[in-house]
Amino acid sequence: MARTVTSRPTTSPRTVSRLYSVLIGLAALGIVLQGVWAGLFIRTGATEYNETWVEVHARGADITIVLAVLALGAAIWRLRSRRDLLVGTAALAVLLLVEAFVGGLIEDSQLLEVIHFPLALALLGLAVWLPLRSRR
Repeated sequence: MARTVTSRPTTSPRTVSRLYSVLIGLAALGIVLQGVWAGLFIRTGATEYNETWVEVHARGADITIVLAVLALGAAIWRLRSRRDLLVGTAALAVLLLVEAFVGGLIEDSQLLEVIHFPLALALLGLAVWLPLRSRR
Protein backbone atom coordinates (compact mmCIF):
# COMPACT_ATOMS: atom_id res chain seq x y z
CA MET A 1 0.00 0.00 0.00
CA ALA A 2 1.22 3.39 -0.90
CA ARG A 3 1.21 6.02 1.80
CA THR A 4 -0.05 9.44 0.83
CA VAL A 5 1.23 12.55 2.44
CA THR A 6 -0.95 15.62 2.49
CA SER A 7 0.47 19.05 2.85
CA ARG A 8 -0.87 22.54 2.90
CA PRO A 9 -1.34 24.13 -0.47
CA THR A 10 1.43 26.59 -1.25
CA THR A 11 -0.74 28.73 -3.51
CA SER A 12 -2.74 30.34 -0.70
CA PRO A 13 -0.52 30.90 2.33
CA ARG A 14 -2.18 32.05 5.51
CA THR A 15 -0.99 35.55 6.22
CA VAL A 16 -1.06 36.12 9.96
CA SER A 17 1.32 38.15 12.06
CA ARG A 18 1.79 37.08 15.67
CA LEU A 19 2.64 40.68 16.59
CA TYR A 20 -0.59 41.91 15.01
CA SER A 21 -2.60 39.19 16.74
CA VAL A 22 -1.19 40.10 20.15
CA LEU A 23 -1.69 43.85 19.68
CA ILE A 24 -5.22 43.58 18.29
CA GLY A 25 -6.12 41.09 21.04
CA LEU A 26 -4.88 43.48 23.73
CA ALA A 27 -6.74 46.38 22.09
CA ALA A 28 -9.90 44.24 22.07
CA LEU A 29 -9.39 43.47 25.76
CA GLY A 30 -9.00 47.19 26.42
CA ILE A 31 -12.29 47.90 24.66
CA VAL A 32 -14.10 45.27 26.74
CA LEU A 33 -12.57 46.67 29.93
CA GLN A 34 -13.70 50.17 28.93
CA GLY A 35 -17.29 48.95 29.15
CA VAL A 36 -16.65 47.41 32.57
CA TRP A 37 -15.03 50.56 33.90
CA ALA A 38 -17.77 52.77 32.49
CA GLY A 39 -20.35 50.59 34.18
CA LEU A 40 -18.65 51.22 37.51
CA PHE A 41 -19.33 54.96 37.40
CA ILE A 42 -22.50 55.26 35.32
CA ARG A 43 -25.68 54.98 37.35
CA THR A 44 -29.11 55.57 35.93
CA GLY A 45 -30.41 58.91 37.16
CA ALA A 46 -27.26 59.71 39.14
CA THR A 47 -25.58 63.06 38.60
CA GLU A 48 -22.44 62.31 40.59
CA TYR A 49 -19.98 59.55 39.76
CA ASN A 50 -16.81 58.11 41.12
CA GLU A 51 -13.86 60.19 39.85
CA THR A 52 -11.42 57.32 40.31
CA TRP A 53 -13.26 55.10 37.82
CA VAL A 54 -13.62 58.00 35.40
CA GLU A 55 -9.83 58.40 35.54
CA VAL A 56 -9.31 54.64 35.05
CA HIS A 57 -11.71 54.78 32.09
CA ALA A 58 -9.79 57.72 30.57
CA ARG A 59 -6.35 56.11 31.02
CA GLY A 60 -7.71 52.83 29.69
CA ALA A 61 -8.86 54.69 26.58
CA ASP A 62 -5.37 56.13 26.11
CA ILE A 63 -3.74 52.71 26.38
CA THR A 64 -6.31 51.12 24.07
CA ILE A 65 -5.72 53.83 21.45
CA VAL A 66 -1.96 53.25 21.59
CA LEU A 67 -2.49 49.49 21.19
CA ALA A 68 -4.81 50.03 18.21
CA VAL A 69 -2.32 52.39 16.53
CA LEU A 70 0.49 49.88 17.12
CA ALA A 71 -1.73 47.14 15.66
CA LEU A 72 -2.31 49.35 12.63
CA GLY A 73 1.45 49.78 12.27
CA ALA A 74 1.91 46.00 12.49
CA ALA A 75 -0.82 45.50 9.88
CA ILE A 76 0.84 47.97 7.53
CA TRP A 77 4.26 46.41 8.11
CA ARG A 78 3.37 42.71 8.05
CA LEU A 79 -0.12 42.32 6.55
CA ARG A 80 -0.20 44.63 3.52
CA SER A 81 -1.92 41.94 1.47
CA ARG A 82 -4.79 41.72 3.99
CA ARG A 83 -6.83 44.75 2.96
CA ASP A 84 -9.67 43.66 5.26
CA LEU A 85 -7.40 43.88 8.30
CA LEU A 86 -5.78 47.12 7.17
CA VAL A 87 -9.11 48.89 6.67
CA GLY A 88 -10.67 47.37 9.80
CA THR A 89 -7.71 48.26 12.01
CA ALA A 90 -7.52 51.78 10.60
CA ALA A 91 -11.25 52.17 11.29
CA LEU A 92 -10.72 50.89 14.83
CA ALA A 93 -7.93 53.39 15.51
CA VAL A 94 -9.85 56.35 14.05
CA LEU A 95 -13.10 55.44 15.82
CA LEU A 96 -11.24 55.04 19.13
CA LEU A 97 -9.85 58.56 18.71
CA VAL A 98 -13.33 59.92 17.94
CA GLU A 99 -14.76 57.98 20.89
CA ALA A 100 -12.13 59.39 23.26
CA PHE A 101 -12.72 62.93 21.98
CA VAL A 102 -16.48 62.66 22.41
CA GLY A 103 -16.02 61.00 25.81
CA GLY A 104 -13.89 63.92 26.95
CA LEU A 105 -16.70 66.32 26.11
CA ILE A 106 -19.49 64.41 27.89
CA GLU A 107 -18.93 66.24 31.17
CA ASP A 108 -19.82 69.50 29.38
CA SER A 109 -22.77 68.07 27.46
CA GLN A 110 -24.33 64.79 28.50
CA LEU A 111 -26.27 64.75 25.22
CA LEU A 112 -23.06 63.42 23.66
CA GLU A 113 -23.79 60.10 25.35
CA VAL A 114 -26.16 59.56 22.41
CA ILE A 115 -23.04 59.33 20.22
CA HIS A 116 -20.61 57.87 22.75
CA PHE A 117 -22.57 54.75 23.75
CA PRO A 118 -23.54 53.49 20.26
CA LEU A 119 -20.01 54.18 19.03
CA ALA A 120 -18.71 52.08 21.93
CA LEU A 121 -20.89 49.21 20.75
CA ALA A 122 -19.58 49.57 17.19
CA LEU A 123 -16.03 49.47 18.58
CA LEU A 124 -16.90 46.35 20.52
CA GLY A 125 -18.09 44.75 17.29
CA LEU A 126 -14.81 45.62 15.57
CA ALA A 127 -12.91 44.36 18.60
CA VAL A 128 -14.55 40.96 18.16
CA TRP A 129 -14.38 40.87 14.35
CA LEU A 130 -10.73 41.83 13.84
CA PRO A 131 -9.09 39.08 15.94
CA LEU A 132 -11.44 36.49 14.46
CA ARG A 133 -10.84 37.74 10.93
CA SER A 134 -7.06 37.77 11.39
CA ARG A 135 -7.14 34.00 12.02
CA ARG A 136 -8.73 33.25 8.62
